[in-house]
Amino acid sequence: MDLRDTPEEAAFRERLRSWLEENLPTELQGHRGGEARFEGAALRAWSRALYDAGYAGLTWPKEYGGGGAPYSFQAICLEELARAEAPAHVGVIGLGMAGPTIIAHGTEEQKSRYLAPILSAEEIWCQGFSEPGAGSDLAGVRTSARLDNHRFVVDGQKLWSSFAHIADWCILLTRSDPKSTRHAGLTYLIVDMHSPGVEVRPLRQLTGEAEFNEIFFTGVEVPVENVVGEIGGGWQVAMTTLLHERGTLGFALQAALEVQVRKAVGLARDRGADPILRDRLAREWIELQALRMTNVRSLSKLMKTGVPGPEGSIAKLVWSEANQRVTKLGLELLGPDASLADANAPYGGYWQYQQLRSRGNTIEAGTSEILRSIVAERVLGLPRSR
Repeated sequence: MDLRDTPEEAAFRERLRSWLEENLPTELQGHRGGEARFEGAALRAWSRALYDAGYAGLTWPKEYGGGGAPYSFQAICLEELARAEAPAHVGVIGLGMAGPTIIAHGTEEQKSRYLAPILSAEEIWCQGFSEPGAGSDLAGVRTSARLDNHRFVVDGQKLWSSFAHIADWCILLTRSDPKSTRHAGLTYLIVDMHSPGVEVRPLRQLTGEAEFNEIFFTGVEVPVENVVGEIGGGWQVAMTTLLHERGTLGFALQAALEVQVRKAVGLARDRGADPILRDRLAREWIELQALRMTNVRSLSKLMKTGVPGPEGSIAKLVWSEANQRVTKLGLELLGPDASLADANAPYGGYWQYQQLRSRGNTIEAGTSEILRSIVAERVLGLPRSR
């Protein structure tokens, strides 16, 4: 297999690198965290710049404002953004999940209304899937959607919803048939987050940020025109969302891990790491190369079928656990200085922050336990354990 870029891909990569060098604001490069990670004029302006330059919605059909480019271009874009330590488009949920789902299952009216503002970052989306007691078990959702004339009345609670505190719209999975169980009787809705009865409560993390949120729905009215797919057919629509969530994300994760490993190597040089710590760094470099090859195989399949497969779960699983190990190694390399966690800490407290934030890696976007089950059953073809 030739792992090198084609001439077209190489030219695209070079154009993107040059554009990033000229346009990425210094204050946004390598941005560590804080509320500005999710909102603020600078991040909105950056997202708009990505759109204006043609780097938002690369693989979306041209008739919906996208670039109509092959999936390899999207993989390259995510990879180069991560390597440049540039912030992602603020509409990441809309670009990677809501938009592709609406393109696949939405009406022409929904496509006309919602897709363009996603690309331009004029409207932000969040995801309403996980619930208390139904976080990893999506088929156990209990948020109800009662049909009343030409509207649904929604009641329930969602949690772990990134961007919900700034979102304009929510892709919401509900149970529209109160007598149904598991995968049947679910309906997928587009909900206006500014509707009466919607309450968002941020969840404070170890880092001090409130990156995730709870959403409470109390008598929220949703027009029947906001159903995506068929009433009662929400499970199939939700599966489209989840497949796209990890479609080409592996390349961004791979590049982010590459940045972390490179920084850890630099830290090891600065601190004069002993042979045991150097051996552990070598292991992480090997893990990174294995992840790279896995992503190439997954991309090859995606480009043949046009549909993201379950292999994306491998990339997320490997990255999440590797990032925890690398950031933990960073603290060990710091030695006693690792106990410092303020702005006066070595390297600006970078490794302390990264280790704290990494604790969420194995929970967000699918827990490691759930991802292992997906890989076992849908990639390896092993029998279900229960």
